[in-house]
Amino acid sequence: MSEELNVNPKEAVGQEAELAAENMAAGREKKPEIDVDQDYEASKQYSVSDIDKSEAGAQAASAATAPQREMPQPEKTRVVAEPTGNPEDYREMAKDVNPRK
Repeated sequence: MSEELNVNPKEAVGQEAELAAENMAAGREKKPEIDVDQDYEASKQYSVSDIDKSEAGAQAASAATAPQREMPQPEKTRVVAEPTGNPEDYREMAKDVNPRK
């Protein structure tokens, strides 16, 4: 499926692109043919490298993503807040949160 390139010098980004677009529009330069389907099929060949198709690629990926240091396992802690009936305990907590009052 070949498509024709539509060139517009006003939409070109950069001086060289604008000059090339002007030359193509004037017929001094040939417009490139664009075959999207063929380009897509050709790009599939480059989507996976040769090393990734082998066991060496899997080993290299594993080595590259392995952690550099041993991570310690989190320890479970259990905090139990014992209820008290002393209002002074709550006042002390409130002072810790807002010491201005």
